[in-house]
Amino acid sequence: MNTSSSNIIREITPLSDKDCFYIAERYKTEFTYPIHSHLEYELNFTEKAAGVRRIVGDSVEIIGDYDLVLITSQQLEHVWEQHECTSKEIREITIQFSSDLFFKSFINKNQFDTIHKMLEKAQKGLAFPMSAILRVYSMLDTLASEKQGFYAVIKFLTILYELSLCEDAWTLSSSSFAKIGVHSDSRRVQKVQEYINAHYKEEIRLNDLAELVGMTPVSFSRFFKLRTGKNLSDYVIDIRLGSATRLLVDSTMSIAEICYECGFNNLSNFNRIFKKKKDCSPKEFRENYRKKKKLV
Repeated sequence: MNTSSSNIIREITPLSDKDCFYIAERYKTEFTYPIHSHLEYELNFTEKAAGVRRIVGDSVEIIGDYDLVLITSQQLEHVWEQHECTSKEIREITIQFSSDLFFKSFINKNQFDTIHKMLEKAQKGLAFPMSAILRVYSMLDTLASEKQGFYAVIKFLTILYELSLCEDAWTLSSSSFAKIGVHSDSRRVQKVQEYINAHYKEEIRLNDLAELVGMTPVSFSRFFKLRTGKNLSDYVIDIRLGSATRLLVDSTMSIAEICYECGFNNLSNFNRIFKKKKDCSPKEFRENYRKKKKLV
């Protein structure tokens, strides 16, 4: 497999070692910054930006007037593209903070349990619904103007806590694209997930997985859907597509080579599934990523 060197911008932020977080509030008419990643965690809020295309890993969504996303992976590429947005009154608030803001003995305390879990989920990018945005809007709105540093930190921690209570936030990138391991509370599900991650390039049979965890195929199908929210075939397809999109971004392999490398045994079927799931062809996905990449 021939892999090309990454052209994703590695952003260097102004965050100081002596500061808990860095905040930038901007009023602008368009998004121009290219796709990038950075070491810091990031909470990004946009207002009056309907029609913007948000790309986080292999997730592509058109956002509404309000958008709030948390990203806690150093390697997860992301960008907000102008796309169909015509607003001239865009407001963006970006908060970046170090992964060691919560030192280990602190984040593991019971009182921070929900924040801890949220930060782990956000390794794939985490988007929040309007109900959560409304809950923290007044704090976000005034955070940049808070003159007392201590109270700014307390306000920021409160924002994170309130967001961590949201049950309707959804992850964005697939785990295989984000290179994040999936860990279930169920040992049976975890055993199956580990098997799929190791064998997704091969044919995966329902009977084999059911036997792996000592269940009948019918019982296993119900159990897996209940625990993961997906039926087995959709879960396997998502793992394969995540791997395929990563290769489209990081390698020079042909689309046909990627198709078979990731466990799809039919090129036309791969193109059809990719188009259905990603709303673009594999070729368009690769070209869209590459045209937004720049060397610095």
